[in-house]
Amino acid sequence: MTERQNVDGAREKDRPWLMRTYAGHSTAEASNELYRRNLAKGQTGLSVAFDLPTQTGYDSDHILARGEVGRVGVPIAHLGDMRRLFQDIPLEQMNTSMTINATAMWLLALYQVVAEEQGADITKLQGTTQNDIVKEYLSRGTHVFPPGPSLRLTTDMIAYTVSHMPKWNPINICSYHLQEAGATPVQEIAYAMSTAIAVLDAVRDSGQVPQERMGDVVGRISFFVNAGVRFVEEMCKMRAFGRIWDRITLERYGIQNPKHRRFRYGVQVNSLGLTEAQPENNVQRIVLEMLAVTLSKDARARAVQLPAWNEALGLPRPWDQQWSLRIQQVLAHESDLLEYEDIFEGSHVIEAKVSRLVEESLAEIERIQEMGGAMAAVESGYLKSQLVSSHAERRARIESGQEKIVGVNIFNTTEPNPLTADLDQAIQTVDPAVEARVVSSLQNWRDTRYQPPFNHPRPCKALEKLKEAARGTGNLMEATLECARAGAPAGAWGGAPRGGLGGWGAAAGGSAPG
Repeated sequence: MTERQNVDGAREKDRPWLMRTYAGHSTAEASNELYRRNLAKGQTGLSVAFDLPTQTGYDSDHILARGEVGRVGVPIAHLGDMRRLFQDIPLEQMNTSMTINATAMWLLALYQVVAEEQGADITKLQGTTQNDIVKEYLSRGTHVFPPGPSLRLTTDMIAYTVSHMPKWNPINICSYHLQEAGATPVQEIAYAMSTAIAVLDAVRDSGQVPQERMGDVVGRISFFVNAGVRFVEEMCKMRAFGRIWDRITLERYGIQNPKHRRFRYGVQVNSLGLTEAQPENNVQRIVLEMLAVTLSKDARARAVQLPAWNEALGLPRPWDQQWSLRIQQVLAHESDLLEYEDIFEGSHVIEAKVSRLVEESLAEIERIQEMGGAMAAVESGYLKSQLVSSHAERRARIESGQEKIVGVNIFNTTEPNPLTADLDQAIQTVDPAVEARVVSSLQNWRDTRYQPPFNHPRPCKALEKLKEAARGTGNLMEATLECARAGAPAGAWGGAPRGGLGGWGAAAGGSAPG
């Protein structure tokens, strides 16, 4: 392809994608320090990992939170935690991704209030809340409410952000977790697109967004995609995603602006494919998987976060995360990748593969629509059963040796690994005393708001307002913001709608917040 020239005749480069590392652990203070260190190293966005109690709406002192506080992410229960998490980080200038689903509305409210306290213009806030509850039922299991109420929360968030936070992505529809649960490329595309249809239908039918603004809704829908080590197939999958999204948004929703119909996605490459055996091989796996989502300009990711080489062993250290960031920086700033148009355009091999993926994915999408859509396919068990079957087939291929994994089922012999000679030093551990400190801090937060002589009626009034809103059909975001400003903890927020509406009980197999 012809190089693009600027007026001086020098080679002009596209801007690099947003570079993130998925991070958060132990406490808000420790995570804040890590974020500021990573930003100083050239990271251009944040990706927040929350611990399991935060993801499922438990306060850190709930009995079911024991042993999980700060382990796989940062614990955030209330406004004070969120303030500490982003201390000295100007949110108006930041692009923040928050991996949060069932409690996404709560965390977005806390984020907005902290931004307001910093003096930020919330219309300029940029970032993403994952907020994809369908994949929680299919793969991760951190759902809190049943499908109907969960979809209401998602719908309300989308309607709110379109009007008040127009640069925010209120949902990141996740095919990433589907692949990790066993999805084939066709299933990954079809199930993610079916989820998007269910969400967009719900927003359209809610009456909260006029038809003339549906383009703004579609333009803020983003996707979170997985990239495995099958380089050519993964790159073709991204191109197929883009073609199908363009077709659905034009034909089903009548979106005329091509900019609104653009397939916008971020990616974390396949953590499931990282191996504990010979973990140094994970570096080349990560590089190959990153290339699949960056080489093709017409299907390039808008944001990339790479796992660390040792994530199969435990919590990565700051140095390990730095290594993954440097991988991205070398590609973006040392190579000539960003100087060219799409280098795969016109390839007969690529075009044939993309066309097959599009055809098969559309057929599966149609099958799901005939069942009543994604939510019906979740409740019937169809989607879950298909993923279980695909995952079993993959495991059988690995165990038989048909699918080869270097260092696992072939080429097992190895020299002693100096990177893991002292395993305790090769990963980061969370101090067991952290949980006690977090619980003590939470109790102090409660004492200054609910106990004499500090008890203030504002949190109680805010929670009552949320309960009343949950009984009706209005948007729940404003009532949630009032709870955040009043200092209510996560468990109280999650419990308010459940107490306000019988249908908001815990979903089967899920967890009700305490």
